[in-house]
Amino acid sequence: MLSLSARCGPLAPYLAAAAHIVPAPQKPLVPELPPGPKKILSLDPRRPLLCRESLFGQASRGGLVVTSSLTAPASVRYVHNDMVVPDFSYNRRNSVQDTTKSSQDSSAERKTFTYFFNGATYLLSAYFAKNAVVMFIGSMNPAADVLALAKIEIKLSDIPEGRNMVFQWRGKPLFVRHRTQAEIDQVAKVPLSELRDPQHDTDRVKKPEWLVVLGICTHLGCVPISDAGDYGGYYCPCHGSHYDASGRIRKGPAPLNLEVPEHEFASEDLLIVG
Repeated sequence: MLSLSARCGPLAPYLAAAAHIVPAPQKPLVPELPPGPKKILSLDPRRPLLCRESLFGQASRGGLVVTSSLTAPASVRYVHNDMVVPDFSYNRRNSVQDTTKSSQDSSAERKTFTYFFNGATYLLSAYFAKNAVVMFIGSMNPAADVLALAKIEIKLSDIPEGRNMVFQWRGKPLFVRHRTQAEIDQVAKVPLSELRDPQHDTDRVKKPEWLVVLGICTHLGCVPISDAGDYGGYYCPCHGSHYDASGRIRKGPAPLNLEVPEHEFASEDLLIVG
């Protein structure tokens, strides 16, 4: 009980049975003395001894530090406060160089600069990223010679009424048919219930007298024959698919109507496909 009371009180350094003294690596705890009579190390009673309560207030200024604990013997150590703290003044802004002034006075100015700098960085990054994406996608676009063949102009006065002309567009056969009034009336009265791929004739043409379709059978990609078949339109001799004068499948294995490409009439005598 006496030992426990001694360890807890201010007289612990005097009554402790053992003490550990650890010298600093660069500074000895006790100066080296020349050989002579042995002297007993005594504590200076005029120097205040540190306890646990005053350790945090005095330890940073160096000197001996005395600690005591209920589970360990009293110990004496030297505070290692000779380490040099790095100077970060070069990375600090001019408004916060003075350590005696509060940084709250320049907080608004520093935040404005930070937000402006970050916003400008994001805008420039987005701009360069957009240009990189546009250049990458542009590199995959068709070449200029390919784009020149993307459209074809057809003079309609060269196609007599009741005839079908074949042109080459993007490497595919293109059918342009000048229909008669009888053909227009015939395909217009066909009910949609009889069609495999239901489409009105008016949905497939922009002018009733002109039919523009790709000459590729929707079955296996063969080229049909014009003005043939059971319905007076197109006939594929490879597998027996019959199309009417509107290019709609009426009989045979083909599942869909002939494809209608994008086209427009620039004038009464000029057709542009593509």
